[in-house]
Amino acid sequence: MRVAVTGLGLIGGSAALALAEAGHEVVGHDPDPAVRAAAAARFPVTADPAGLFDADVAVVGAPVKHLASVAAALTGFRGLVTDTASVKADAARAFAAHDRFVGGHPMAGKETAGFASAEAGLFRGRVWVLCLEADTDLDDWLLLARLWTSIGARVVPVRADDHDAAAARISHLEHLVAAALVLVADDPLSRTLAAGSFRDGTRVAGSSTTLFAGMVQGNRAMLEDALDELGEELGTAHQYVVEYQQDPDRIAEWFDRARAKRAAWPPEPGEAERVPLTREALLDLGAAGGWVEAVESEVAIGRRPRVQSTP
Repeated sequence: MRVAVTGLGLIGGSAALALAEAGHEVVGHDPDPAVRAAAAARFPVTADPAGLFDADVAVVGAPVKHLASVAAALTGFRGLVTDTASVKADAARAFAAHDRFVGGHPMAGKETAGFASAEAGLFRGRVWVLCLEADTDLDDWLLLARLWTSIGARVVPVRADDHDAAAARISHLEHLVAAALVLVADDPLSRTLAAGSFRDGTRVAGSSTTLFAGMVQGNRAMLEDALDELGEELGTAHQYVVEYQQDPDRIAEWFDRARAKRAAWPPEPGEAERVPLTREALLDLGAAGGWVEAVESEVAIGRRPRVQSTP
């Protein structure tokens, strides 16, 4: 396929590199001349968004807050449009005027941003969400599923609202918690003593502030719900710590429930299965935590997570 990628930061740049490596014809665009110059050493680029219009697919690698302006710049593009933003309901609203739009979100990244951090293998073996709504053209969805599985991604079919609720819990909330942990430990002795658990627990606090603000802006309602749930869990833990002398087992049991769930993650892939190319079958696969690894002429090859015993 001929694929246009606009927005050549970490995600867009990595997608362009991966697609070019997989044999697709790629043309890139970025508003920053320095980024275009760096990318031009790896694949063709254009300074004019109109230079993207003869592509089959346009991949938008812009942050959530810039999606509306990119959508306006793509007015007149007749191909299939998809994005990589972490909030899917907002993305759907931004591209509502485009006849062919399918929201996407690769669950991969780094704490460093920009084209200099991009790498072709970033999405290999990683989840790539593709939104499948009641009005999504199934052929368009399957075209993108073939595109992203061609670079080694695992495509998960979900509805936008379900994605946003999950992303609030497993990504957006983590950025808030990481920032809070850094601020709580902001004294010289704590920072000197900090080691692996602090490093791992605060990694995403080094992410782009623009990226983080876009998460809050675009997914605020879902993030509020996730914060409420986190507050309930921390409130329970606080109560058990206060009451430790009277009942020391409660905080241990609370932690052990979390330890067992963490030990069972990430899920192990089950046996490959043939999934009918219908909206219902694909959404059922996604709701079960399953993913598509390949799309054939009549079926998708998918896997569901294997049920693991509690350690």
